[in-house]
Amino acid sequence: MDRFVVEAERRVVGIAVRVPGGFRFVASDPDFYAVDREVFPRARLLVSRIAAFGRALRKRRAERRFR
Repeated sequence: MDRFVVEAERRVVGIAVRVPGGFRFVASDPDFYAVDREVFPRARLLVSRIAAFGRALRKRRAERRFR
């Protein structure tokens, strides 16, 4: 597996590409540009970190709605 689609919050947010040292995340969604081009040592770690980033974005947006 050299590349795969990355989803978070029920939408495609980028792709992961195998590079020396692990997998590079390439964001396709502007909300995820903050983690664009980061390299993760394992595919599973990339997926879990991007999912956590997506949850944090959702939480911040929800908090702003209630202010």
